[in-house]
Parts: sequence; C-alpha cells; structure tokens
Amino acid sequence: MRVAALSDVHGNLAALDAVLADVIEAEVDTVVFTGDVALGPFPDPTLERLMELSLPARFVRGNCDRELVAAFDATPVEESLHDASWDAAVAWAAGRMSAEQRNFLARFEPSFTLTVDGLGPTLFCHATPRSDEEIVTPLTPPAVLEPILDGVPEATVVVGHTHTQFDLAVGRTRLVNPGSVGMPNADAPGAYWAVLGPDVMMRRSEYDVAAAAEAIDASGFPIPRFGEEHVLTVPGAAEAQARFEQMGVERRSRS
Repeated sequence: MRVAALSDVHGNLAALDAVLADVIEAEVDTVVFTGDVALGPFPDPTLERLMELSLPARFVRGNCDRELVAAFDATPVEESLHDASWDAAVAWAAGRMSAEQRNFLARFEPSFTLTVDGLGPTLFCHATPRSDEEIVTPLTPPAVLEPILDGVPEATVVVGHTHTQFDLAVGRTRLVNPGSVGMPNADAPGAYWAVLGPDVMMRRSEYDVAAAAEAIDASGFPIPRFGEEHVLTVPGAAEAQARFEQMGVERRSRS
C-alpha cells in the first residue's frame, strides 16, 4: 500500500484542492489525514470537500477537530493550547458547521495502523501516540522522545501538529511529519504533504497563494493577518521549530 499523508489543512480550501490534484497524480492507494482539517477560514466547504472524496481516505482526530466538535456541542474543553483569538476562531468555525459535518468530524479516529509498502506497520496519529496536543520537533531531546515512543510496536510513526516537515530516527522508530497543507512552517509558501511507500517522499504543492490570501481576508475569519502571515508568506521552519520546542518545554514543565 502507498499512502498520501496530509496534515493540518486548517480550512485552507485552495491548498487542499492543490494537494488533492497532486495526490491523484501520485497514484496512491489511500489518503490519510493526520488531523486539524477544518479550523481555519473555510471550515464548512473544506469539510464538504473531504466528505465527498472519491479517493479512499482515513482521518485522525486532531486537537482542533476535537475542540470544534466540543464547541458545536457547547461542551467545555478542559485545556486549550490556543490564545483568546484562536478560541474565538474555534467558535466562529463551529458556528459554520452543519450537524452532518459535526458528525463527520466526531467519527475521526485517535490513531490507527496501516501496513505501508517498504515501511511496514505504520502508526498514524496527530501529535504523539499518547496525546493530540503533545509537542515533538527535531529539537526535542532523545531523552524526551524515547519515552513517548516506548512500547509503540510500529517501525514508523506519522504525526502532524507542528506544521513542519521532518523525518527522524528515534531509536528503532522512524518519526515522520508531512508538514501542513494549509498553514505550513517552511522555507517557501505552498502546501506540504508526503507520499509513503516504499520510502518517505516529502512533497510540496504550489497554488495561487495571493488569491488564497485575498479570499481569506474576505472570509471573516477572526485571526488577524492569517492570509498574509500563514499563506502568502509563512514562518520559517527553523524559527517555527524553535518556537514549538519552547512551547513543548513549557508544557512539560507544567506536567
């Protein structure tokens, strides 16, 4: 089996459409989304596109997917990684979802395993095998990473969450992040993903980021400068990894 791994679409419909066109050309057997598909400027049409996919697809639940369902249901969330502006975005996006779209999100799986050509049994999750919010990056020390993966039998683990492509060896485990389709941290704008099987091939799809940013500005999405700062231009990979790693250090110090 060959798999297209897509993560963190974040309601960026133009980026999703660009990647899906390239996925068809890649001739994979299935598409796996590793979470956070809808929280962004176009939540309802993004969900509609995913619900109508003709390609075989599996969906991992990300922390933002979980929070959108909770917001739709008016259920308090115990803890959120977001600041006040992102909490407002959760409410805004949930208010645009239909009950059918909410139920689609609610069916996403915490994790699952597929056997991938050349890689063997491969675990797909959002942040780590034990959490949809835990932060790992290439800067995370082995002493932190190894306990996270301890007891995981799969040789390859595919995650998302930090929006940056990486491919790491952690002991006997290969830890892969395909990057973000809709809100990447990278050295150039675009939509980032990966093809798995027989090896890991990192991919980047181009699309009209100027037009997408303009549409985002007109969408009413309540995150200021989202189109300019996350689509038209993007945070650099090294800068983002350092920022996420600091968040991870702070989070671990509180636990």
